[in-house]
Amino acid sequence: MSQWPDTRILDLLGIELPIIQAPMAGATGAAMVIAASNAGGLGSMPAALLSTDQLREELKAIRAQTQRPINVNFFCHQPPVADEQRARNWKNLLQPYYRELSVDFDAPTPVSNRAPFDNATCEVIEELRPEVVSFHFGLPEKSLLDRVKATGAKVLSSATTVEEAIWLEQHGCDAIVAMGNDAGGHRGMFLSDDVSSQVGTFALVPQIVDAVKVPVIAAGGISDARGVAAAFMLGASAVQVGTAYLFTPEAKVSAAHHKALRTARESDTAVTNLFTGRPARGILNRVMRELGPMNDKAPAFPLAGGALMPLRAKGEADFSNLWAGQAFTLGVEMSTAALTRRLAEEGLAKLIR
Repeated sequence: MSQWPDTRILDLLGIELPIIQAPMAGATGAAMVIAASNAGGLGSMPAALLSTDQLREELKAIRAQTQRPINVNFFCHQPPVADEQRARNWKNLLQPYYRELSVDFDAPTPVSNRAPFDNATCEVIEELRPEVVSFHFGLPEKSLLDRVKATGAKVLSSATTVEEAIWLEQHGCDAIVAMGNDAGGHRGMFLSDDVSSQVGTFALVPQIVDAVKVPVIAAGGISDARGVAAAFMLGASAVQVGTAYLFTPEAKVSAAHHKALRTARESDTAVTNLFTGRPARGILNRVMRELGPMNDKAPAFPLAGGALMPLRAKGEADFSNLWAGQAFTLGVEMSTAALTRRLAEEGLAKLIR
């Protein structure tokens, strides 16, 4: 498809279609990555919930079924400092739910964790050499980033503001994911924690395009060909699509998440910190409505989810994160491969007609 108006991402990453399947921790496994990459897009493997051994096995499984470029995604947050008082206050806030569901309140609180990029995971990258490595919440320290780049991998990271995009370019990113406020899952923000001033994808993309020289990938609220075409019209070189892939058979979503994606109304998402301690967009459920989507008692990322785990075991839909972007009602049931090709073919048709 050489008719795309901007082929910089195709050339940079060595892919055929400017469609990046978003890395969605918990929902994306090897099958989705393989299908997206074999269809000509870029499959993305999330690593934040995997041990180094699990990551190694997933990447080996992917490599056994595709030789096309793949992306591996990491978080680069700083592990939080323990705050026992805040943890107690948070659990006390949840105590009425423990009583209602007959859950042992005095039992030890499970640990909710997300692993940041570190030396051990960097060694996996050096060993298995994926073509693309992407980051969320900024970039790792320079010594680690230099090792990633030394493997030949192209480096991407998410920006939620123009300032973040400029910072990422200055610190070595080969391309920038412009993540609008309409995107599902965790906000990629790292220079500010103020979610109130964040803007949507189609306001953010052209401003980042004007501010940096590297290619820009639009992310957030893109679920069909109209979104693909609109992103290119605003200067994007590719799109990163997440929520639409949750409707594919390759998606590993819970029964509660599956149902919510197909029955909630278009206005039923909100940015919340209840489930991990960091802002992330998901479909509204009981705990978000009753405690408020954003609650200052939630422990620092990624610890907030621990106290919710026993409740989730009893009432999954009410106490689980149901990540989704604002365009989730546009999702269509089809395979990952078919979706990847459809987004590209129909998006290009709208651009050149």
